[in-house]
Amino acid sequence: MFRIAPCLALAVCLGLASCAAAGPSGPDGGRLRACPGSPNCVNSEEGSAPPLPVIGEDGWARLREAIVSLGGSIEREEGGYLHATFRSRLFGFMDDLECRRDGDVVQVRSASRTGWWDLGVNRRRVESLRRALGDATGK
Repeated sequence: MFRIAPCLALAVCLGLASCAAAGPSGPDGGRLRACPGSPNCVNSEEGSAPPLPVIGEDGWARLREAIVSLGGSIEREEGGYLHATFRSRLFGFMDDLECRRDGDVVQVRSASRTGWWDLGVNRRRVESLRRALGDATGK
């Protein structure tokens, strides 16, 4: 027998979670913002992921291309900082990706805006970027 109440409650919760407003973005004191205490964020400056290799004059352009090829939308870019967003296909949850140029590497932070656990989505996104940049540099 199909029960409508649990399905309706789940739909309302998912709808409210997907409508969350964007949190603050941008460097904080010259560094990327710290991850919250939940397992839905990775940050290379905190050691939860290595920085991305961005080598050569065209490294930043390759990073931008890799982000877009993975489905990201670049929202802001200025002075060695980039903010992009990713939206999940099924429920439309929004994630933020922030990158900060740091010599020959890029410090990266990828985090879910809502929820406590992201099922490893942000970690996989950073690793996909790493593979895309590694392929482009021949490593």
